[in-house]
Amino acid sequence: MDFWQRYRAIDSRDTRFDGQFVTAVSSTGIYCRPSCPARTPKPANVTFYRTSAAAHEAGFRACKRCLPEAVPGTPEWNLRNDAAGRAMRLIADGEVDRSGVSGLALRLGYSTRQLNRILREELGAGPLALARAARAQTARTLLTGTDLLFSDVAFAAGFSSIRQFNDTVAEVYALTPSQLRGASAHRGSPVDGGRTTLTLTLPVRPPYDNGIFTFLQARAVRGVEEASAHGYARLVRLPGGHGWFRAEAVAVSAARAGMKVSIVLEKLADLPVLLTRIRRLFDLDADPAAIDTVLAQQPDLAPLVRSVPGIRLPGGVDPHEILMRALIGQQVTVKAATGALTVLAASGSEPRLAVDGFTRLFPSAADIAASAVELLRGPARRIEAIRATAEALSDGTLDIGVGDDLQSLRGKLLPLAGIGPWTADYVAMRVLGATDVLLGNDAAVCNAWVALTGRGSPAVPRTRTDRDVAGALSGVSPWRSYATMHLWRSASARTATNPRSIPAERATS
Repeated sequence: MDFWQRYRAIDSRDTRFDGQFVTAVSSTGIYCRPSCPARTPKPANVTFYRTSAAAHEAGFRACKRCLPEAVPGTPEWNLRNDAAGRAMRLIADGEVDRSGVSGLALRLGYSTRQLNRILREELGAGPLALARAARAQTARTLLTGTDLLFSDVAFAAGFSSIRQFNDTVAEVYALTPSQLRGASAHRGSPVDGGRTTLTLTLPVRPPYDNGIFTFLQARAVRGVEEASAHGYARLVRLPGGHGWFRAEAVAVSAARAGMKVSIVLEKLADLPVLLTRIRRLFDLDADPAAIDTVLAQQPDLAPLVRSVPGIRLPGGVDPHEILMRALIGQQVTVKAATGALTVLAASGSEPRLAVDGFTRLFPSAADIAASAVELLRGPARRIEAIRATAEALSDGTLDIGVGDDLQSLRGKLLPLAGIGPWTADYVAMRVLGATDVLLGNDAAVCNAWVALTGRGSPAVPRTRTDRDVAGALSGVSPWRSYATMHLWRSASARTATNPRSIPAERATS
C-alpha cells in the first residue's frame, strides 16, 4: 500500500487494516490504529509505520483512545518468506528472549549486524526494539485482562526487571501500569499450587469461520486433546514447562470479534509464546476480507466463499508434532490416522499439570523414535521412515520451525525417505502458515473439485484433475491454501451426507 491508500483507510476508519500498520501524527506525538475515531490528521502531519516498534523508535507513544496494540496482528509475516518475515515469526515465538539477538541471527543464517540492517530497512526497527514492542503488547494484555501482580506481569511479558517494565509501559503508553489497569475491566487470574490460571479474549478480524474447530475435532488425540464444534483444549509442551489451554468458538458482536481462551501454565514466562502459538493455530491474524475478495473472483469457488466466509487455515502448536501427524496420516483416512496417533500417544510423558481428562503430552520426537516400531502398524518401510524422521528431529539432525521459509522447509523434508511433495507442502501450511499452497493432488481436493465443477469424474486420473485445479486456481494466489481449505470443507460435507460419495482421502492430520 502506498501513502494515499493508507491515508484513505484511516480517513474511512477502516477496521480491516487495524494491526497492519500504525499512523503516527507529528502534531500530537502519538500513533494510532487505522480505525481510531479521532479526527483525521492532515496528511502533512502523518507518517505510516509498518510496526509499532518503529513508531516507538521514532519517539511516538500509543494512543490512549484506540489502544493500537489491542488488535489482531498482521498476516504479512505468513505471506513473506524473506528474512524479515522469518525474523518476525521467530521474535513472536520468543526467540530473542530465549537466545538473544545473536541466537536469532544464527537461526536465520545472518550476522547480528546484517540482521539489524535488514530489519531496520524493512520494518524501521531492529530486533531488540521489535521484541520490546512485543513485550509491551503482552504486558498491556495482562494488565487490562487479568488481576496478576505487577511483578508477575513484568516477568510473564519477558521483562528482565520491574524497573524495565515500568519504564517501558510509561514510555509506550504514557500511563503507569496502575493507570493502564484502572482504565479497563479485568478478570481474576488466580495462582493455585504453583500454577497460574488466566482467562483472556484474543482479538480477531471478522468474519471468522468456526469450522476450524470441526477440523481439529476430527483429528483430536484422546488424552492429549479434546475438541468439539465449539471448542478445543489440549496440553502443550513449552520452552519453560508444561501448559494447557482451552479456546472457545469466536463470538462476533456489532463492535468486535474475539476468541475466549483459558490458560493454565506451569511457568508464567511461557505465556507470550503460548499466546503466539494459539494465534497461529487458529489463524487469528488473517485478513478474511482480502482473502475472500480474491477467492470469490474465481467462479467455481465463489459459491463456497459465499456459504463459508472467513475460512481459516489451521496451524499448529509444535512443528515436530505436525510433521509426525502428517507422516502417520499419509495414504490413510483421517479416522485411521487419528486411531494410530491415539495408540502412539501412550508413549507420551505424563503432564506435570493436573487437568481432568488430559493424561498425556503429545509424544516428543524422542518418544516416537523409541516406540514407533512397537506401537505402529503398517508396512515396515513406512514405519521405519517415521522412526528415522523422529530420530533426526530428536538428535537435531533435522530442525524445522517458524524460522524456515517454504523453500528451505521443502529442502529439508523432501530428501528424507517417506516424505513427498504433499507431506512437505501440508507441513508448510500448518507450521509456517504458508498461504499459497495448493494440495491439488490430494484425493479429497480432487474429488471435491470434480463435484464442484462437474468437470471430469472420480475415475479420471488424479494427475489430470490436479492440473485442472492448479490451472483454474492460479489466479487466486497468494491465497491458494485457503482455496484448499474450502475444497476440504466441501469434501467433508459431502462425506457426512453420503459416506460413499468420496473415497478415503489422504488424511490431513
